[in-house]
Amino acid sequence: MRVLLAFIIGFISATAGAESLTAVQWLDKMNLAMKTLNYQGTVIFMKNGQIETMKYRHSVDHGVEQERLSSLNSPMREVTRKSNEVTCIFKETSEKVINHHPLDSSFIINMPSSPASLEKSYSLELAGQESVAMLPAQIVAAQPKDGLRYPRKIWVNTQNFLPLKVEIYALDGHALEQVMFTELNTQTVAEAPAGNDASDKFHTKHIHSAQAEPLDQATFILNHRPEGFEPVFFIRNSIQQSQKAVDHLLMSDGFSTVSVYLESKESEGIEGLHSLGSVNSFSKVIDNTQITVLGEVPAKTVELIADGIALRH
Repeated sequence: MRVLLAFIIGFISATAGAESLTAVQWLDKMNLAMKTLNYQGTVIFMKNGQIETMKYRHSVDHGVEQERLSSLNSPMREVTRKSNEVTCIFKETSEKVINHHPLDSSFIINMPSSPASLEKSYSLELAGQESVAMLPAQIVAAQPKDGLRYPRKIWVNTQNFLPLKVEIYALDGHALEQVMFTELNTQTVAEAPAGNDASDKFHTKHIHSAQAEPLDQATFILNHRPEGFEPVFFIRNSIQQSQKAVDHLLMSDGFSTVSVYLESKESEGIEGLHSLGSVNSFSKVIDNTQITVLGEVPAKTVELIADGIALRH
């Protein structure tokens, strides 16, 4: 009874000072907390009918963010992020893959640098308060202004403004995926992420993305780009084994990302829609070029973008 009473008192005191915040202000404070606080806990990822529990830790060292996810399921693996460098360690095969990526993005939730920009594409509203992992949370709901992206809800801790839970919903309302802390603790001392020790035991492979280029240098034109989806980067990569060039454009509306890939067509081209949970892709062939649009968006979004792609001549 005392524990419950203490929790209720804590909930009331924590929310009292935040009653006047708008949905955008909640997300602003969450963005800042995610990038500047040291915290750790246990996270459950639910996606495509699979559930995975992982230990999570976030730290900041001299302004540089570091994240670590350690699998609690078999096979054992670990993923770390230091700014935009992502390292995957597969302990069973003694492999380490280091991906040098131009995008700096959290493992927990994609967020734009300015949450106010989300209002171009989403209606942001406060949707009540609940407790997650025995911590008080304000729910922020993001409802798309069109049918080209998914609705979502974010549970924000009212005490330190960290995200406690994120749910993404299909257009018919059923849950597609969820990320949820079952425990979350803040800490004041930054620590170096695990996974860098005994690196000589692992076979290391580096994946370097090419230098970003202006989008007008691309070999294609986007005629149908949904409102709110802005280019993040455009790069030209070369697959080492075949030396085949692959053009890659990444777009984002702040929450969702969509990739456009162009490469030379194989003997048998790929066409049509393919879906896996919240991720949809649409492929088509123009002349000898294979085009694929892939993203965590509804099927009609990738099909719309793909239908509007034309090659530059």
